Parts: sequence; structure tokens; C-alpha cells
Amino acid sequence: MNEFHLPENNPFHLQTILGIDFGEKFIGLASYCVNRDPYPTPYGRIQNKNEEYVLKELKRVISDESIDLIVIGVPHLLDGKKTSSTARAEAFIKLIREHLSLPVEEQDETLSTFEAESRMKNSPQYNFQVDLSKIDAVAASVILEDFIRRKKNDLKL
Repeated sequence: MNEFHLPENNPFHLQTILGIDFGEKFIGLASYCVNRDPYPTPYGRIQNKNEEYVLKELKRVISDESIDLIVIGVPHLLDGKKTSSTARAEAFIKLIREHLSLPVEEQDETLSTFEAESRMKNSPQYNFQVDLSKIDAVAASVILEDFIRRKKNDLKL
């Protein structure tokens, strides 16, 4: 059992989750099938051209990967205060909830990009460098990891 394993009676058991790191230029994606995959993995990114394009691409990914749940990162300052980025992410969440029929959960994504950069700098997979074409997807996997950890901790309460 690894740190991302949840009990079989957990409602997320064997569900495939799509993690999203919303950005003005690119939207990072990561996926994880609870208790089947060892951990969340970067999936790729979508260029944030316009709402129609983003929705079309998300629907394609959801269909291709049989997604059951969407987790979207919401940025805050370190003290928890909202920023203009928070408002943009919240507007994106509203759009997703209005146009897609899947459940949507929010996850604090404070420092997820910083963590993604650190992982890339310490990984031979990324040649020990930050790859800007993949950072959004790595940040999405950090968001998804944090979501699973939070859900696991909720079980302990």
C-alpha cells in the first residue's frame, strides 16, 4: 500500500480523477485511477485559446480516459487570501460545472508550481531542468496528489 492508496470502501476507489492546473495560457492535466495507478501522473496540457476550445479538449480527454471526477486547483496567497488568479480559477470552475456533467472538487494549489519546478530540477526524467512545456502537467499532478492526501487525512478524523 502506498501513500495514495485509499480503502476499498472509499467512494473514490477505482475512480479515474483528472487534476487540472488552470492557467491563462495553458491548462495542465494529470490523471490518477485510485488504487490502480501507483500515483498521479502528468497527462499533458491544453492551450487556453478560448472557452469553446478548452471545453472541446477537456471533453475529449474525459472520454478518452473515462474520467469520473475533476479536481481543479485554486490558488491563494500563503496567508490564504484570494488573488486575481483565484477569481480566474473560480470562474473556470463555474464554467466547467455549467458545461460538464462530472462532479468537480476544488483543491488549494498554493505553491504547486514551485513544487513542480523543484521536482523537475531534481529529476533525471526532466534532465534536471524545468521544462516549461511540461510544468503545467507536473503542477496538475501535485494538485491531484494533495487532493488524495487530503481525502486520506479526512478518513482519519
